[in-house]
Amino acid sequence: MERPHTFIIGAGIIGLTQAWILSQAGDRVTVVDRDEPGRGASFGNAGHFATEQVFPLADPALLPQVPAMLMDPLGPFRIRGGYFLKALPWLMRFVANMTPARRRHNQAAITALNRRAMEDWQGVLAECGQSQWLQQQGSLLVYEQTAIAEQQRQARTFSEAGVICDWLDAAQLHQLEPGLSSTLSGALWFPETGHTLDPYGGCQGLMQTLLQRGVRFERGLVTAVTPEAAITLADGRQFHGDRLVVAAGAWSAALAAQLGYRVPLEAERGYHLMLTQHSGLRRPVSSAERKFIITPMAAGTRLAGTVEFAGRDAPMNPRRADILLHQGKALLPQLNVRQGQGERWMGCRPSLPDSLPVIGGCHHRRCFFSFGHQHLGLTQAATSARLLGQLMAGQATDIDLAPFAIGRF
Repeated sequence: MERPHTFIIGAGIIGLTQAWILSQAGDRVTVVDRDEPGRGASFGNAGHFATEQVFPLADPALLPQVPAMLMDPLGPFRIRGGYFLKALPWLMRFVANMTPARRRHNQAAITALNRRAMEDWQGVLAECGQSQWLQQQGSLLVYEQTAIAEQQRQARTFSEAGVICDWLDAAQLHQLEPGLSSTLSGALWFPETGHTLDPYGGCQGLMQTLLQRGVRFERGLVTAVTPEAAITLADGRQFHGDRLVVAAGAWSAALAAQLGYRVPLEAERGYHLMLTQHSGLRRPVSSAERKFIITPMAAGTRLAGTVEFAGRDAPMNPRRADILLHQGKALLPQLNVRQGQGERWMGCRPSLPDSLPVIGGCHHRRCFFSFGHQHLGLTQAATSARLLGQLMAGQATDIDLAPFAIGRF
């Protein structure tokens, strides 16, 4: 019996990891992307395996903070002028997910994915000989002005949610990371998280391993898909497989629509500023108040974060990246970088209003989905790939995929 030929649309970390799982299972796999593998959101993410982030983004505590965020030129949240009305339906769905019942449901689903994330990544990386890509030094969430009692309350909240977490006072924090600003008053320490020194390099390495295993890569923009697992590229090329996986990140909604599914997917734009100066940090450090993250990387220091709603195809706003330098210097006074220096980057997180990805099949037996992982694509990629691989093989999945079904919308 001939092995099934599966086409995967999307060569980011989600699609590449899925390609690995399916090729390991015996599929003939072709990955298709409009760009080089790993060049989308996977290129510029913070490099943080954020298993501690089990809480849905739709938090009612955000609502009173939004006006101040929008007014603050250094703030972490921005809606570009003229885009508010387009974003409004998504934002209304987002608010609807703030009810206690929805938050409990969504948190349980996120936790189920994150709980296995590090173990699944360790397995994938060991199999393909890239274990060094995952650094396991934990991570920190640091505080400046937040009261000590509130810091400790937040530590308890994480612990009650099943996340291994310790509160550190200022002395303990600076013993762990002496280069951080003396103005920091405390931190939450997450010892079971990880990071990578080169997100893009990891994608390239995985792609090379896949090519050596016989996985094919076709570069081109997919303009049409059919329930029969046929795809058409913008240059007119057509392919027909036995199965199809849509893993195209922020570009997935249009393809899902061709298969009969309207998905409220928003391109939630994030920025980074890549500095050649090394920070001296050993692990990622996030700011509770400033809402950004510093990650030590092989090529220097990455400052990443912010949320911008402006549409998938609008040009980047360089000032959103430059803001990160001001924030970075507040936490790392030794950063000797002038404004305008560093590599600016913007990418689109594929975000759904309930903070849950789409993972699973649909009423077309040949078509499957894995997209919408918002801020947790790197974190959840190996687990998503393993679960979808189980489903595609006709096996029972290790966790219930019902919360991630595309039909929930």
